[in-house]
Amino acid sequence: MNTFTYLSLPAVSRRLLHRFALVCITALASFVLTGTAHAADLDSLIKAVKFDDVKAVQKALAHGVDPNATDKQGTPLLVIAAREKSDNVAKALMADPKIDLEKLDAAGENAMMLAALNGDADLVKALIDKGAEVNKKGWAPLHYAAANGHDDVVKMLLDESAYIDAGSPNGTTPLMMAARGNYLSTVKVLLDAGADSRVKNQLGLTALDFAKRYQAKDVIAGLQDMYAREAAAASSASAASVPAGNGAK
Repeated sequence: MNTFTYLSLPAVSRRLLHRFALVCITALASFVLTGTAHAADLDSLIKAVKFDDVKAVQKALAHGVDPNATDKQGTPLLVIAAREKSDNVAKALMADPKIDLEKLDAAGENAMMLAALNGDADLVKALIDKGAEVNKKGWAPLHYAAANGHDDVVKMLLDESAYIDAGSPNGTTPLMMAARGNYLSTVKVLLDAGADSRVKNQLGLTALDFAKRYQAKDVIAGLQDMYAREAAAASSASAASVPAGNGAK
């Protein structure tokens, strides 16, 4: 509206226009201030999550904060808690009926995966008890537990029917991850539970190939010894199955 048009309006109309403009300006200022306040509140909440400040988090939840809120990088509060081993906060978030246990961060990781990576058996169990899924398409919690040699978590996940030969997006299995890190005890746990050491990923690599590529000497020796024993057993079985020849007349 130009100045001429404005001045040509009746006084009453100009007053109404003034009031409307004032309302709009006030609403805009309130929106900006509210947004700033919310951002500050979220920053404080994220800090509380990182420091396992369960009282602060419970207070925020009681005031209606979304338990599935994320930080600026898109990481859910529960994933942050799992990453930082803030178990008390994680359990407080899990107690909220609106919590999404499977919510992923920008890297496609959920709370179970990060807890498994950290070897946080207590939180892994709490997530399982709450109904979190142990199997996940692509990278799974079992990959993450095996990658850092957390035998107790590996066993816990297997007890919950985690798929032992789960393939990552390129077919890498938990056994390959354990071999890569030279975690011989984890390799044995997986093999004893039925993992297939001869599976190849999309690059054609087996668990032994991973061990060799990453110079995992303990795993190399362990797998080679296992293959040697299997070959000897197969040879012995084969010899035993051959009928004895007729004696000389």
